[in-house]
Amino acid sequence: MVITYHGAECFKISQGDITLAFNPISKDSKLKPARFGADVTLITTNLPDFNGRDQTSRPARHASAGIAGGGDKESFVIDGPGEYEIKDVFVKGFLSEGPATGSAGKPAKKINTIYLVFFEGMNLCFLGALANPTLSDETLEAIEDIDILFVPIGGQGMLGAASAYKLAVSLEPSIIIPMYYTKETLEQFIKEGGQARMESLDKLVVKKKDLEGKEGEIVVIKEE
Repeated sequence: MVITYHGAECFKISQGDITLAFNPISKDSKLKPARFGADVTLITTNLPDFNGRDQTSRPARHASAGIAGGGDKESFVIDGPGEYEIKDVFVKGFLSEGPATGSAGKPAKKINTIYLVFFEGMNLCFLGALANPTLSDETLEAIEDIDILFVPIGGQGMLGAASAYKLAVSLEPSIIIPMYYTKETLEQFIKEGGQARMESLDKLVVKKKDLEGKEGEIVVIKEE
């Protein structure tokens, strides 16, 4: 499995001929969007930084000639709670609390979906734009045995570094991948984990056997 980071909470995860996209950045965002093809696109929150479903379609290929043509092939989009199965990818989505939007006097809470994804023998848990670290009993019971956890740490209405780390270790994943961070919040998050500094990876290439013996190891992936 190959995991690359494309800013904010946008990740591309590929294995063989299957590609997943998490929270692609929209063209309406102030952040720079990344465009790549994905078989499945998972969106946790309906905000421009996370809902760029149009960024993950790709040119269809002629079945016999193997050449581009026939318009765009749409990615299968999952954007809310429920259970899904697509191309041997199993997904469960759980309702949670996202960041508040609107004016200071009339804030409106956004819905966020936490995804548990079983893909290539590994359990991936993507917390998305989670604002409240207190998860429901149903969610906590369902997201056991996490291999890789993706957690927001940058604040801005979502989890801050300290609360994110506390929640992350309580879920007992093998690997923790921080996202939506600044230099300052990343440094704080790493310190919460008891380290002074950490090297970033260009990408994470991982197999299930690589996770044996790992407990809450922080892995930082550079933005492409």
